[in-house]
Amino acid sequence: MPEVSLPPRAIGPFSVGSIALGCMGLSHGYGQRADAAQAKALLHAALDAGVTLFDTAALYGFGANESLVGPVLKPHRQHITLASKGGLAGEAGDDGVLRRVMDGRPEAIRRHCEASLQRLGTDVIDLYYLHRWDKRVPIEESVGAMARLKDEGKIRALGLSEVGVQTLRRAHREHPIAALQSEYSLWSRNAELGTLAACRELGIAYVAFSALGRGFLTGAMAGVDGLAGTDLRVKMPRFAPQVFARNHRLLAPLQTVAERVGCTRAQLALAWLLHQGEHVVALPGTTRVAHLQENLGAAAIALDAVTLDELGTLFAPERIEGDRYALGGQREVDTEKFAFEQT
Repeated sequence: MPEVSLPPRAIGPFSVGSIALGCMGLSHGYGQRADAAQAKALLHAALDAGVTLFDTAALYGFGANESLVGPVLKPHRQHITLASKGGLAGEAGDDGVLRRVMDGRPEAIRRHCEASLQRLGTDVIDLYYLHRWDKRVPIEESVGAMARLKDEGKIRALGLSEVGVQTLRRAHREHPIAALQSEYSLWSRNAELGTLAACRELGIAYVAFSALGRGFLTGAMAGVDGLAGTDLRVKMPRFAPQVFARNHRLLAPLQTVAERVGCTRAQLALAWLLHQGEHVVALPGTTRVAHLQENLGAAAIALDAVTLDELGTLFAPERIEGDRYALGGQREVDTEKFAFEQT
């Protein structure tokens, strides 16, 4: 896959391309996983294309994702930025069964980080996120633990995921935060309730995951009946069959705009995202090289103010039906919510 031109964007001490690769879907989240050969081919294609930020987490596949991407990326560590996350991981109970556990205590963050380092086969993680804020633990304590890991040379920069403005400010006072990773796309606009502006003010990068609306904005999903039972979207209100069908009506006008611009729906959605600020980095994920190539093409698309306003109006938050998460998921995040979302 030929190298593409990705405009540089800053994350703390790092300069990365404006479009990164989220690796979660290779091992976790969307039902059928990529086999090892397919996953390695995708990672090599991303490297060849000039992608410089790769994102994984201890949670993804309960460590399997880190074990998958680490060996592939290891020969390229000097040329890429490697991000992972802790505070949310698969941990074995007394019965030996791995279960999803949120734990923001300093000792847990250290344990998660050291396990990630081993799986990734590296001495240092460039950007290490607190995957979710464990609200039983003051954010200052969790960030303080991460700062100590940085002092020890085990991580190079600190990040947070799915926190709101006040929590972000508290954390940033404890230790400079390089990046906030949260969901942001045309159909998930919670960032505009304050965190996007706060990141700009504080010099924090906004790394936008689910940049294509978990596949919705590509238009490739005609419905949700074919989703596997293990697909996390099955439990998300927006992907309930009747709700999805009503949201689907937005894709025809999105296609009309894409045809006028001369790109695909996915490229249009990513281009819109990149136009929301120089501190925004898009983090789409995929398992297919063709989709990777399509996504990276969005970096070359310039949108005028009229088109940006048109898209913003088409996907105004009040026009989107269904919450991002069911109640359990909503309680785990600290990100600001619209008035019409569940509490």
